[in-house]
Amino acid sequence: MMDIKIIASGSTGNCYKISNEDTTLLIECGIPYKKIQQALNFKTTDIDGVLVSHEHGDHSKACKDLIKAGVDLYMTEGTKEALELESHRVKTFEKNGYFTYRWVDIGSFKIKIFETVHDAKEPVGFYILNAKTDERLLFITDTMFVKNRFRTIDYLMIEVNYVKETINNNLNLDPILRKRIKENHMSLETALDFLKKCNLSRLKKIYVMHLSDANSDAEVIKYRLQELTGVAIEIC
Repeated sequence: MMDIKIIASGSTGNCYKISNEDTTLLIECGIPYKKIQQALNFKTTDIDGVLVSHEHGDHSKACKDLIKAGVDLYMTEGTKEALELESHRVKTFEKNGYFTYRWVDIGSFKIKIFETVHDAKEPVGFYILNAKTDERLLFITDTMFVKNRFRTIDYLMIEVNYVKETINNNLNLDPILRKRIKENHMSLETALDFLKKCNLSRLKKIYVMHLSDANSDAEVIKYRLQELTGVAIEIC
């Protein structure tokens, strides 16, 4: 079974632990290394790999400390360049043609990445297969939308940064920042539209990440997602 633990979520830092019987992954490492150690009961040697979606600090803060600790990091070439990382511990995803990437095996997890839309060099999301149980986890963060459609999703971790009505009615929000948010983060409405185009027959649970404090409404988000999917919703 796939175990999902939320260590941190939001603009101040993101970090999530995904594990099964024999493999442990971190998705993102955007918090201080000491906090990651504490969350893992100082068993950092149990980490088989860290997936980093893009170079922004709230997703990559602990990269250098994890490298020093002997942990392998997985990211795109663009993210590696943006972070200026040079180490044999940094593994890059290989492209399979112009627009798709090859599967990567980390223990009993298989990972495939897909492009996202964000103001970063080569940002991606993650589609993770638990080879032991055939469970599939889809991880989407920091993107305006997702081009891909997915036939099988057991667990969904998705950014719902704002609700359109809430952000439009926020008169204290700088217009330039409002534009940047809309061009780089996912709204509730976009998330719902994306889900309508995917096969949700196996979906068990949705983890909602990266909510804006000022521009979202957790109760509305939870209600709308549950209304559409009928599955358990956890606001992270």
